[in-house]
Amino acid sequence: MYTKDWAAKWALYSPQKVALRELDTDRALTYVELNQAANYLATELTQHHGLRKGDRVMVLAEHSLEYVVLFVAAQKTGLILVPINYRLAVAEIDYLVHNCQPALLIYEEQFQDKVIQLQALAAPTAPPVWPLQTLVDICQRGLDAEPVAFVAAELDEDDAVFILYTSGTTGFPKGALYTHRMLLWNSINTSQSLEITPDDVTINCMPPFHTGGWNVLLTPFLHRGATVGLLKKFQPERLLALLDQEQADIFMGVPTMLKMMMESPAFAAADLGSLRYFIVGGEALPLEVIRAWDRKGIKIRQGFGLTEVGPNLFSLHQDDSMRKIGSIGRSNFYVETKLIDEQGQEVGPDEVGELCLRGPMTTPGYWRDPEATAKAMPDGWFRTGDLLRRDAEGYFFVMDRIKNMYISGGENVYPAEIERFLLTFPGVSEVAVIGVPDERWGEVGKAFIVTKGLDISCEALQAYCAGNLARFKVPKYLELVPELPKNDTGKINKKALKASV
Repeated sequence: MYTKDWAAKWALYSPQKVALRELDTDRALTYVELNQAANYLATELTQHHGLRKGDRVMVLAEHSLEYVVLFVAAQKTGLILVPINYRLAVAEIDYLVHNCQPALLIYEEQFQDKVIQLQALAAPTAPPVWPLQTLVDICQRGLDAEPVAFVAAELDEDDAVFILYTSGTTGFPKGALYTHRMLLWNSINTSQSLEITPDDVTINCMPPFHTGGWNVLLTPFLHRGATVGLLKKFQPERLLALLDQEQADIFMGVPTMLKMMMESPAFAAADLGSLRYFIVGGEALPLEVIRAWDRKGIKIRQGFGLTEVGPNLFSLHQDDSMRKIGSIGRSNFYVETKLIDEQGQEVGPDEVGELCLRGPMTTPGYWRDPEATAKAMPDGWFRTGDLLRRDAEGYFFVMDRIKNMYISGGENVYPAEIERFLLTFPGVSEVAVIGVPDERWGEVGKAFIVTKGLDISCEALQAYCAGNLARFKVPKYLELVPELPKNDTGKINKKALKASV
Protein backbone atom coordinates (compact mmCIF):
# COMPACT_ATOMS: atom_id res chain seq x y z
CA MET A 1 0.00 0.00 0.00
CA TYR A 2 1.28 3.46 -0.79
CA THR A 3 0.13 6.99 -1.49
CA LYS A 4 0.48 8.74 -4.83
CA ASP A 5 0.21 12.47 -4.41
CA TRP A 6 2.51 14.13 -6.92
CA ALA A 7 0.97 17.58 -6.54
CA ALA A 8 1.58 17.63 -2.78
CA LYS A 9 5.27 16.90 -3.35
CA TRP A 10 5.74 19.61 -5.98
CA ALA A 11 3.74 22.08 -3.88
CA LEU A 12 6.48 21.56 -1.30
CA TYR A 13 9.48 21.49 -3.67
CA SER A 14 8.48 24.13 -6.26
CA PRO A 15 5.38 25.92 -4.94
CA GLN A 16 5.46 28.94 -7.28
CA LYS A 17 6.37 27.01 -10.42
CA VAL A 18 3.61 27.14 -13.06
CA ALA A 19 2.16 23.65 -13.44
CA LEU A 20 -0.62 24.38 -15.93
CA ARG A 21 -1.50 27.20 -18.23
CA GLU A 22 -4.81 27.27 -20.10
CA LEU A 23 -3.78 28.92 -23.35
CA ASP A 24 -7.34 29.70 -24.47
CA THR A 25 -7.91 31.90 -21.40
CA ASP A 26 -4.35 32.54 -20.10
CA ARG A 27 -5.42 31.27 -16.67
CA ALA A 28 -2.71 29.37 -14.82
CA LEU A 29 -2.11 27.28 -11.71
CA THR A 30 1.17 27.00 -9.84
CA TYR A 31 1.95 23.70 -8.16
CA VAL A 32 0.89 25.02 -4.77
CA GLU A 33 -2.41 26.24 -6.28
CA LEU A 34 -2.95 22.95 -8.10
CA ASN A 35 -2.46 21.07 -4.84
CA GLN A 36 -4.66 23.48 -2.88
CA ALA A 37 -7.53 23.28 -5.38
CA ALA A 38 -7.24 19.48 -5.57
CA ASN A 39 -7.26 19.11 -1.76
CA TYR A 40 -10.42 21.21 -1.55
CA LEU A 41 -12.07 19.26 -4.39
CA ALA A 42 -11.07 15.92 -2.87
CA THR A 43 -12.64 16.98 0.45
CA GLU A 44 -15.81 18.14 -1.31
CA LEU A 45 -16.19 14.92 -3.29
CA THR A 46 -15.52 12.51 -0.42
CA GLN A 47 -16.84 14.27 2.69
CA HIS A 48 -19.73 16.30 1.27
CA HIS A 49 -20.88 14.12 -1.63
CA GLY A 50 -20.02 10.67 -0.31
CA LEU A 51 -17.79 9.45 -3.14
CA ARG A 52 -15.38 6.70 -2.18
CA LYS A 53 -12.26 5.02 -3.50
CA GLY A 54 -13.14 3.01 -6.61
CA ASP A 55 -16.19 5.12 -7.54
CA ARG A 56 -16.25 6.18 -11.18
CA VAL A 57 -16.49 9.83 -12.22
CA MET A 58 -17.43 10.14 -15.89
CA VAL A 59 -16.45 13.36 -17.66
CA LEU A 60 -17.86 14.75 -20.89
CA ALA A 61 -15.69 17.82 -21.44
CA GLU A 62 -12.73 19.30 -23.27
CA HIS A 63 -9.44 19.79 -21.45
CA SER A 64 -9.30 22.54 -18.85
CA LEU A 65 -7.47 23.45 -15.65
CA GLU A 66 -10.30 22.02 -13.59
CA TYR A 67 -10.26 18.72 -15.47
CA VAL A 68 -6.61 18.28 -14.47
CA VAL A 69 -7.42 19.32 -10.88
CA LEU A 70 -10.01 16.51 -10.92
CA PHE A 71 -7.28 14.09 -12.05
CA VAL A 72 -5.06 15.21 -9.15
CA ALA A 73 -8.01 14.74 -6.78
CA ALA A 74 -8.40 11.21 -8.17
CA GLN A 75 -4.73 10.54 -7.32
CA LYS A 76 -5.47 11.64 -3.77
CA THR A 77 -8.78 9.80 -3.28
CA GLY A 78 -8.65 6.66 -5.41
CA LEU A 79 -11.61 7.78 -7.52
CA ILE A 80 -11.53 6.54 -11.11
CA LEU A 81 -11.85 9.04 -13.97
CA VAL A 82 -13.76 7.92 -17.06
CA PRO A 83 -13.06 10.45 -19.85
CA ILE A 84 -15.70 10.16 -22.57
CA ASN A 85 -15.46 11.04 -26.25
CA TYR A 86 -17.87 13.96 -26.55
CA ARG A 87 -18.23 13.27 -30.28
CA LEU A 88 -20.04 9.98 -29.65
CA ALA A 89 -23.75 9.65 -30.26
CA VAL A 90 -26.04 9.65 -27.21
CA ALA A 91 -26.80 5.92 -27.61
CA GLU A 92 -23.07 5.16 -27.61
CA ILE A 93 -22.48 7.19 -24.44
CA ASP A 94 -25.50 5.52 -22.85
CA TYR A 95 -23.79 2.14 -23.32
CA LEU A 96 -20.72 3.44 -21.49
CA VAL A 97 -22.86 4.82 -18.64
CA HIS A 98 -24.48 1.42 -18.15
CA ASN A 99 -21.13 -0.33 -18.46
CA CYS A 100 -19.15 1.64 -15.87
CA GLN A 101 -22.05 2.87 -13.67
CA PRO A 102 -20.54 6.21 -12.64
CA ALA A 103 -21.26 7.74 -9.27
CA LEU A 104 -21.07 11.19 -10.89
CA LEU A 105 -21.22 12.59 -14.41
CA ILE A 106 -19.54 15.96 -15.03
CA TYR A 107 -20.32 17.68 -18.31
CA GLU A 108 -19.29 20.82 -20.12
CA GLU A 109 -22.26 23.05 -20.88
CA GLN A 110 -21.84 22.72 -24.67
CA PHE A 111 -22.78 19.03 -24.26
CA GLN A 112 -25.85 19.67 -22.10
CA ASP A 113 -28.34 18.43 -24.72
CA LYS A 114 -26.60 15.06 -24.80
CA VAL A 115 -26.72 14.81 -21.02
CA ILE A 116 -30.46 15.60 -20.94
CA GLN A 117 -31.06 12.79 -23.44
CA LEU A 118 -28.79 10.47 -21.44
CA GLN A 119 -30.73 11.12 -18.24
CA ALA A 120 -33.95 10.23 -20.02
CA LEU A 121 -32.48 7.00 -21.37
CA ALA A 122 -30.87 5.96 -18.08
CA ALA A 123 -33.78 6.87 -15.78
CA PRO A 124 -34.37 5.92 -13.01
CA THR A 125 -30.74 4.81 -12.52
CA ALA A 126 -29.13 7.87 -14.14
CA PRO A 127 -26.09 9.12 -12.19
CA PRO A 128 -26.04 12.52 -10.49
CA VAL A 129 -24.75 15.20 -12.85
CA TRP A 130 -22.67 18.34 -12.39
CA PRO A 131 -22.12 21.00 -15.00
CA LEU A 132 -18.42 21.77 -15.37
CA GLN A 133 -19.11 25.18 -13.84
CA THR A 134 -19.77 23.44 -10.51
CA LEU A 135 -16.27 21.97 -10.70
CA VAL A 136 -14.88 25.41 -11.61
CA ASP A 137 -16.68 27.02 -8.65
CA ILE A 138 -15.42 24.40 -6.18
CA CYS A 139 -11.83 24.80 -7.37
CA GLN A 140 -12.09 28.59 -7.12
CA ARG A 141 -13.44 28.35 -3.57
CA GLY A 142 -10.47 26.15 -2.76
CA LEU A 143 -8.08 28.79 -4.07
CA ASP A 144 -9.86 31.61 -2.23
CA ALA A 145 -10.08 29.79 1.11
CA GLU A 146 -7.39 28.96 3.61
CA PRO A 147 -5.48 25.86 2.45
CA VAL A 148 -7.24 22.61 3.38
CA ALA A 149 -5.20 19.59 4.37
CA PHE A 150 -6.24 16.30 2.81
CA VAL A 151 -4.74 12.98 3.81
CA ALA A 152 -4.35 11.01 0.59
CA ALA A 153 -5.91 7.57 0.54
CA GLU A 154 -3.73 4.49 0.67
CA LEU A 155 -3.82 2.91 -2.75
CA ASP A 156 -2.79 -0.40 -4.21
CA GLU A 157 -0.54 -0.22 -7.25
CA ASP A 158 -3.21 -1.87 -9.39
CA ASP A 159 -6.04 0.44 -8.35
CA ALA A 160 -7.33 2.18 -11.46
CA VAL A 161 -7.01 5.94 -11.94
CA PHE A 162 -8.67 5.88 -15.40
CA ILE A 163 -11.01 3.70 -17.38
CA LEU A 164 -10.15 4.45 -21.01
CA TYR A 165 -12.62 3.09 -23.53
CA THR A 166 -11.26 1.65 -26.77
CA SER A 167 -13.02 0.20 -29.80
CA GLY A 168 -13.94 -3.44 -29.35
CA THR A 169 -13.76 -6.21 -31.94
CA THR A 170 -17.29 -7.24 -30.90
CA GLY A 171 -18.61 -3.82 -31.79
CA PHE A 172 -18.82 -2.75 -28.15
CA PRO A 173 -16.13 -0.57 -26.53
CA LYS A 174 -13.82 -2.11 -23.94
CA GLY A 175 -12.79 -0.18 -20.85
CA ALA A 176 -9.03 -0.49 -20.39
CA LEU A 177 -8.04 -0.13 -16.75
CA TYR A 178 -5.23 2.40 -16.39
CA THR A 179 -3.67 2.00 -12.96
CA HIS A 180 -1.53 4.05 -10.62
CA ARG A 181 1.31 1.62 -11.30
CA MET A 182 0.98 2.25 -15.05
CA LEU A 183 0.89 6.00 -14.43
CA LEU A 184 4.15 5.89 -12.49
CA TRP A 185 6.11 3.55 -14.77
CA ASN A 186 4.92 5.23 -17.94
CA SER A 187 6.24 8.47 -16.50
CA ILE A 188 9.57 6.88 -15.57
CA ASN A 189 9.94 5.36 -19.05
CA THR A 190 8.98 8.68 -20.66
CA SER A 191 11.26 10.80 -18.51
CA GLN A 192 14.24 8.55 -19.15
CA SER A 193 13.63 8.28 -22.88
CA LEU A 194 12.78 11.95 -23.52
CA GLU A 195 15.06 13.39 -20.81
CA ILE A 196 12.27 15.49 -19.31
CA THR A 197 13.34 18.02 -16.67
CA PRO A 198 11.34 20.30 -14.34
CA ASP A 199 12.36 23.24 -16.57
CA ASP A 200 10.61 21.80 -19.64
CA VAL A 201 7.48 23.24 -21.23
CA THR A 202 5.04 21.52 -23.56
CA ILE A 203 1.68 22.29 -25.18
CA ASN A 204 -1.01 19.63 -25.04
CA CYS A 205 -3.77 19.79 -27.65
CA MET A 206 -4.66 16.09 -27.65
CA PRO A 207 -8.25 15.34 -26.54
CA PRO A 208 -8.80 14.15 -22.95
CA PHE A 209 -10.82 11.08 -24.00
CA HIS A 210 -7.66 9.55 -25.52
CA THR A 211 -4.67 8.23 -23.57
CA GLY A 212 -2.52 10.63 -25.61
CA GLY A 213 -4.33 13.56 -24.01
CA TRP A 214 -3.16 12.44 -20.58
CA ASN A 215 -0.28 10.02 -20.64
CA VAL A 216 2.04 10.87 -23.51
CA LEU A 217 3.28 14.13 -22.00
CA LEU A 218 0.76 15.67 -19.57
CA THR A 219 1.05 13.23 -16.65
CA PRO A 220 4.82 12.63 -17.10
CA PHE A 221 5.31 16.41 -17.05
CA LEU A 222 3.28 16.71 -13.83
CA HIS A 223 5.33 13.89 -12.31
CA ARG A 224 8.55 15.76 -13.17
CA GLY A 225 7.27 19.13 -11.94
CA ALA A 226 7.38 20.64 -15.44
CA THR A 227 4.89 22.99 -17.17
CA VAL A 228 2.00 22.04 -19.47
CA GLY A 229 0.06 24.45 -21.66
CA LEU A 230 -3.48 23.24 -22.39
CA LEU A 231 -5.04 24.02 -25.77
CA LYS A 232 -8.58 22.84 -26.54
CA LYS A 233 -8.43 22.92 -30.33
CA PHE A 234 -5.66 22.20 -32.79
CA GLN A 235 -5.21 25.14 -35.16
CA PRO A 236 -1.91 24.95 -37.08
CA GLU A 237 -1.18 28.70 -37.36
CA ARG A 238 -2.04 29.39 -33.74
CA LEU A 239 -0.09 26.40 -32.48
CA LEU A 240 3.04 27.45 -34.37
CA ALA A 241 2.78 30.88 -32.76
CA LEU A 242 2.17 29.43 -29.29
CA LEU A 243 5.13 27.06 -29.50
CA ASP A 244 7.32 30.14 -29.96
CA GLN A 245 5.43 32.27 -27.43
CA GLU A 246 5.60 29.62 -24.68
CA GLN A 247 9.17 28.61 -25.59
CA ALA A 248 8.11 24.97 -25.71
CA ASP A 249 10.83 22.33 -25.44
CA ILE A 250 8.88 19.26 -26.61
CA PHE A 251 5.63 18.85 -28.51
CA MET A 252 3.61 15.74 -29.22
CA GLY A 253 1.24 15.45 -32.17
CA VAL A 254 -0.24 12.93 -34.57
CA PRO A 255 0.93 12.88 -38.21
CA THR A 256 -2.07 14.88 -39.46
CA MET A 257 -1.14 17.75 -37.13
CA LEU A 258 2.51 17.91 -38.22
CA LYS A 259 1.50 17.73 -41.86
CA MET A 260 -1.01 20.60 -41.48
CA MET A 261 1.55 22.70 -39.59
CA MET A 262 4.11 22.07 -42.34
CA GLU A 263 1.60 23.18 -44.98
CA SER A 264 0.53 26.29 -43.03
CA PRO A 265 1.43 29.75 -44.36
CA ALA A 266 2.91 30.43 -40.91
CA PHE A 267 5.42 27.56 -41.17
CA ALA A 268 8.21 29.49 -42.89
CA ALA A 269 8.16 32.38 -40.40
CA ALA A 270 7.93 30.24 -37.24
CA ASP A 271 11.24 30.23 -35.35
CA LEU A 272 10.74 27.16 -33.08
CA GLY A 273 14.28 27.58 -31.79
CA SER A 274 13.39 26.41 -28.28
CA LEU A 275 12.19 22.98 -29.42
CA ARG A 276 14.43 19.96 -28.85
CA TYR A 277 12.18 17.72 -30.91
CA PHE A 278 8.65 16.66 -31.81
CA ILE A 279 7.13 13.39 -30.60
CA VAL A 280 4.92 11.70 -33.19
CA GLY A 281 2.62 8.76 -32.58
CA GLY A 282 -0.58 7.19 -33.77
CA GLU A 283 0.66 6.07 -37.18
CA ALA A 284 3.69 6.43 -39.42
CA LEU A 285 4.64 9.96 -40.48
CA PRO A 286 5.09 10.42 -44.25
CA LEU A 287 8.78 10.64 -45.12
CA GLU A 288 8.41 13.97 -46.94
CA VAL A 289 6.98 15.50 -43.74
CA ILE A 290 9.92 14.20 -41.69
CA ARG A 291 12.33 15.70 -44.23
CA ALA A 292 10.50 19.05 -44.29
CA TRP A 293 10.72 19.38 -40.50
CA ASP A 294 14.35 18.24 -40.58
CA ARG A 295 15.14 21.09 -43.02
CA LYS A 296 13.43 23.39 -40.51
CA GLY A 297 15.85 22.14 -37.85
CA ILE A 298 13.24 20.14 -35.92
CA LYS A 299 14.07 16.53 -35.24
CA ILE A 300 11.23 14.01 -35.18
CA ARG A 301 11.06 11.28 -32.55
CA GLN A 302 8.69 8.67 -33.96
CA GLY A 303 7.03 6.82 -31.11
CA PHE A 304 4.60 3.97 -30.66
CA GLY A 305 2.23 2.84 -27.94
CA LEU A 306 -1.31 1.84 -27.10
CA THR A 307 -3.97 2.54 -24.51
CA GLU A 308 -3.55 -0.76 -22.68
CA VAL A 309 0.24 -0.61 -22.39
CA GLY A 310 2.29 2.50 -21.82
CA PRO A 311 1.38 4.43 -23.89
CA ASN A 312 5.05 5.48 -24.30
CA LEU A 313 6.72 2.24 -25.34
CA PHE A 314 9.11 2.96 -28.22
CA SER A 315 10.98 6.04 -29.31
CA LEU A 316 13.36 6.73 -32.18
CA HIS A 317 16.11 8.99 -30.86
CA GLN A 318 16.24 12.30 -32.70
CA ASP A 319 19.85 11.64 -33.78
CA ASP A 320 18.61 8.60 -35.70
CA SER A 321 15.58 10.32 -37.25
CA MET A 322 17.07 10.33 -40.75
CA ARG A 323 19.39 7.29 -40.56
CA LYS A 324 16.53 5.05 -39.39
CA ILE A 325 13.72 6.95 -41.08
CA GLY A 326 10.44 5.03 -40.80
CA SER A 327 11.45 3.23 -37.59
CA ILE A 328 9.79 3.61 -34.18
CA GLY A 329 13.20 3.10 -32.58
CA ARG A 330 13.95 0.82 -29.67
CA SER A 331 11.75 -0.06 -26.72
CA ASN A 332 11.89 2.17 -23.64
CA PHE A 333 13.82 1.19 -20.52
CA TYR A 334 11.28 -0.88 -18.57
CA VAL A 335 9.44 -2.36 -21.56
CA GLU A 336 9.81 -6.07 -22.39
CA THR A 337 9.10 -7.04 -26.00
CA LYS A 338 8.94 -10.08 -28.24
CA LEU A 339 7.68 -10.75 -31.76
CA ILE A 340 5.89 -14.04 -32.36
CA ASP A 341 4.52 -15.95 -35.35
CA GLU A 342 1.08 -17.56 -35.61
CA GLN A 343 2.32 -20.59 -33.65
CA GLY A 344 3.53 -18.41 -30.79
CA GLN A 345 7.23 -18.85 -31.60
CA GLU A 346 9.60 -15.89 -31.54
CA VAL A 347 10.75 -14.70 -34.94
CA GLY A 348 14.27 -13.69 -35.89
CA PRO A 349 15.75 -10.38 -37.12
CA ASP A 350 13.97 -8.86 -40.12
CA GLU A 351 11.08 -11.32 -39.79
CA VAL A 352 7.54 -10.07 -39.19
CA GLY A 353 5.74 -11.06 -36.01
CA GLU A 354 3.01 -9.92 -33.65
CA LEU A 355 4.27 -7.55 -30.97
CA CYS A 356 3.83 -8.84 -27.42
CA LEU A 357 4.54 -6.62 -24.44
CA ARG A 358 5.17 -7.05 -20.74
CA GLY A 359 6.21 -4.74 -17.92
CA PRO A 360 4.91 -2.59 -15.06
CA MET A 361 3.14 -0.21 -17.48
CA THR A 362 0.74 -2.98 -18.67
CA THR A 363 -2.97 -2.93 -17.85
CA PRO A 364 -4.29 -5.62 -15.51
CA GLY A 365 -7.23 -5.99 -17.91
CA TYR A 366 -10.53 -4.62 -19.11
CA TRP A 367 -13.30 -3.30 -16.87
CA ARG A 368 -15.69 -6.16 -16.07
CA ASP A 369 -14.61 -8.11 -19.15
CA PRO A 370 -12.62 -11.21 -18.10
CA GLU A 371 -13.07 -12.81 -21.54
CA ALA A 372 -11.44 -9.89 -23.36
CA THR A 373 -8.71 -9.75 -20.69
CA ALA A 374 -7.87 -13.44 -21.09
CA LYS A 375 -7.81 -13.12 -24.88
CA ALA A 376 -5.45 -10.13 -24.74
CA MET A 377 -3.08 -11.73 -22.21
CA PRO A 378 -3.26 -15.52 -22.55
CA ASP A 379 0.23 -16.06 -21.10
CA GLY A 380 1.03 -12.85 -19.20
CA TRP A 381 2.19 -11.08 -22.36
CA PHE A 382 -0.15 -8.48 -23.88
CA ARG A 383 -0.93 -9.39 -27.50
CA THR A 384 -1.11 -6.08 -29.36
CA GLY A 385 -2.43 -7.23 -32.73
CA ASP A 386 0.35 -5.17 -34.34
CA LEU A 387 2.80 -6.70 -36.81
CA LEU A 388 6.37 -5.46 -36.42
CA ARG A 389 9.83 -6.22 -37.71
CA ARG A 390 13.10 -5.78 -35.74
CA ASP A 391 16.31 -5.19 -37.67
CA ALA A 392 19.78 -6.46 -36.78
CA GLU A 393 20.49 -3.34 -34.68
CA GLY A 394 17.34 -3.80 -32.58
CA TYR A 395 15.30 -1.03 -34.23
CA PHE A 396 11.61 -1.79 -34.67
CA PHE A 397 9.46 -1.06 -37.71
CA VAL A 398 5.65 -1.22 -37.72
CA MET A 399 4.43 -3.29 -40.64
CA ASP A 400 0.68 -3.16 -39.97
CA ARG A 401 -2.21 -4.23 -37.81
CA ILE A 402 -3.02 -7.94 -38.08
CA LYS A 403 -6.60 -7.01 -38.98
CA ASN A 404 -5.34 -4.78 -41.84
CA MET A 405 -3.16 -7.47 -43.37
CA TYR A 406 -4.66 -9.32 -46.32
CA ILE A 407 -3.58 -12.42 -48.22
CA SER A 408 -3.19 -12.22 -51.98
CA GLY A 409 -2.38 -15.46 -53.81
CA GLY A 410 -1.09 -16.99 -50.56
CA GLU A 411 1.22 -14.03 -49.80
CA ASN A 412 0.82 -11.82 -46.72
CA VAL A 413 0.42 -8.19 -47.76
CA TYR A 414 0.89 -5.34 -45.27
CA PRO A 415 -0.99 -2.21 -46.43
CA ALA A 416 1.18 0.09 -44.30
CA GLU A 417 4.25 -0.95 -46.32
CA ILE A 418 2.52 -0.01 -49.59
CA GLU A 419 1.21 3.23 -48.10
CA ARG A 420 4.69 4.30 -47.01
CA PHE A 421 6.01 3.59 -50.49
CA LEU A 422 3.24 5.50 -52.30
CA LEU A 423 3.88 8.51 -50.06
CA THR A 424 7.32 8.80 -51.68
CA PHE A 425 5.68 9.68 -55.04
CA PRO A 426 5.93 13.48 -55.56
CA GLY A 427 2.61 15.16 -54.92
CA VAL A 428 1.00 12.30 -52.97
CA SER A 429 -0.29 13.67 -49.69
CA GLU A 430 -2.15 10.79 -48.02
CA VAL A 431 -2.71 7.10 -48.80
CA ALA A 432 -4.84 4.29 -47.42
CA VAL A 433 -4.68 0.73 -48.77
CA ILE A 434 -7.23 -1.97 -47.98
CA GLY A 435 -7.75 -5.55 -49.15
CA VAL A 436 -10.79 -6.22 -51.35
CA PRO A 437 -12.17 -9.58 -52.60
CA ASP A 438 -10.83 -10.98 -55.87
CA GLU A 439 -11.98 -14.15 -57.63
CA ARG A 440 -8.49 -15.17 -58.77
CA TRP A 441 -6.22 -14.10 -55.90
CA GLY A 442 -8.62 -14.17 -52.95
CA GLU A 443 -7.83 -10.57 -52.08
CA VAL A 444 -6.07 -7.70 -53.83
CA GLY A 445 -5.19 -4.18 -52.81
CA LYS A 446 -7.18 -1.02 -53.34
CA ALA A 447 -5.41 2.29 -52.73
CA PHE A 448 -7.23 5.54 -51.92
CA ILE A 449 -4.90 8.43 -52.71
CA VAL A 450 -5.03 12.15 -51.89
CA THR A 451 -2.82 14.42 -54.01
CA LYS A 452 -1.82 18.06 -53.59
CA GLY A 453 -3.93 19.17 -56.54
CA LEU A 454 -1.29 18.02 -59.02
CA ASP A 455 -2.22 16.23 -62.23
CA ILE A 456 -1.30 12.70 -61.19
CA SER A 457 -2.80 9.70 -62.95
CA CYS A 458 -3.62 6.34 -61.46
CA GLU A 459 -1.67 4.76 -64.33
CA ALA A 460 1.49 6.64 -63.31
CA LEU A 461 1.08 5.56 -59.70
CA GLN A 462 0.51 1.95 -60.66
CA ALA A 463 3.61 1.99 -62.89
CA TYR A 464 5.60 3.48 -59.98
CA CYS A 465 4.50 0.60 -57.76
CA ALA A 466 5.13 -2.01 -60.46
CA GLY A 467 8.73 -0.92 -60.84
CA ASN A 468 9.50 -0.99 -57.11
CA LEU A 469 7.21 -3.47 -55.32
CA ALA A 470 6.69 -7.20 -55.61
CA ARG A 471 3.90 -7.92 -58.03
CA PHE A 472 1.51 -9.26 -55.37
CA LYS A 473 1.91 -5.99 -53.40
CA VAL A 474 0.94 -3.68 -56.28
CA PRO A 475 -2.63 -2.45 -55.71
CA LYS A 476 -4.97 -3.72 -58.42
CA TYR A 477 -7.24 -0.71 -57.93
CA LEU A 478 -6.35 2.93 -57.30
CA GLU A 479 -8.77 5.76 -56.63
CA LEU A 480 -7.96 9.46 -56.32
CA VAL A 481 -10.06 11.04 -53.57
CA PRO A 482 -10.24 14.61 -52.21
CA GLU A 483 -9.77 13.45 -48.60
CA LEU A 484 -9.65 10.35 -46.42
CA PRO A 485 -12.09 9.72 -43.57
CA LYS A 486 -10.56 10.22 -40.13
CA ASN A 487 -11.54 9.11 -36.66
CA ASP A 488 -11.62 11.32 -33.57
CA THR A 489 -7.88 11.03 -32.96
CA GLY A 490 -6.95 11.98 -36.52
CA LYS A 491 -6.15 8.46 -37.72
CA ILE A 492 -7.38 7.25 -41.10
CA ASN A 493 -10.66 5.37 -40.67
CA LYS A 494 -10.16 2.20 -42.69
CA LYS A 495 -13.41 0.74 -41.46
CA ALA A 496 -15.25 3.54 -43.25
CA LEU A 497 -13.22 2.94 -46.41
CA LYS A 498 -14.04 -0.76 -46.38
CA ALA A 499 -17.71 0.03 -45.92
CA SER A 500 -17.58 2.27 -49.00
CA VAL A 501 -16.29 -0.47 -51.31
